Amino acid sequence: MTSGQRLSTQREGSTLVVTLDRAPVNAVDDRLLVELDAAIDLAEADEGICLLHLRSAHKVFCAGADLELMRSSIATPEGRNRMVAVVLEMQRVFARLENLPCVTMAEIGGAALGGGFEMALACDWRIAADEARVGLPEAGLGLLAAAGGTQRLTNLVGVGVARRLILGSETLTGRDALQLGLVQWSVPRAELPAAARALAERCAAIPRHTLAESKRCIALAAAARGDGFAAEIAATRRLYDHPETRRRVAAFLDKNTSNPKEKP
Repeated sequence: MTSGQRLSTQREGSTLVVTLDRAPVNAVDDRLLVELDAAIDLAEADEGICLLHLRSAHKVFCAGADLELMRSSIATPEGRNRMVAVVLEMQRVFARLENLPCVTMAEIGGAALGGGFEMALACDWRIAADEARVGLPEAGLGLLAAAGGTQRLTNLVGVGVARRLILGSETLTGRDALQLGLVQWSVPRAELPAAARALAERCAAIPRHTLAESKRCIALAAAARGDGFAAEIAATRRLYDHPETRRRVAAFLDKNTSNPKEKP
């Protein structure tokens, strides 16, 4: 096993297990993205890998952006520019995750919110604990799910459900997420690791080149018109410059800094 400060990787047969390990909530920052990018390099280069299995070493899968990064984003124009740069990097790394020639699976045992759920949305498969919480609650802070969230969620569940969840800043349990199509499987938390391993074993029986060609054709069928990803970034720049957004983010940070639980 090779370990980094933010995540670890381990090869298990034809599966590359990538374990997020930044306590307590796997908050996304520049370093985590660098290490995730490197893990994607491993999966891309190794023809023997059929599945990248993304999981967490902690109760929370990934609760979104790092609080200090968010704090700096509302303090100065330079901070806002840095936040936009990080979101652009999230878009790039998550697109690489989405386009890998192997299957990608997010095992969601706890909260996957904001950027954390955007990471999961970039995966081919999502299996969640019934008790998990998932969603894109950024609108409640005056922000936008700009790491591909508005695009992938809409493509996945349709305009009506996307409007319900994004515009309403709504989070769902894993069980409810299954009913709406946000995840493909939902099981009791105690059964989740075994269920994820069973899916990995199923994938291992299929040749990687077959998986890659199948993914390419599915992506062509689902291709959206227009550059929605660029629109996300443009909207994020405008929102971070808005005083009401800065007020809401500051209030959120004041409320949560001393109690770092599940954050968008």
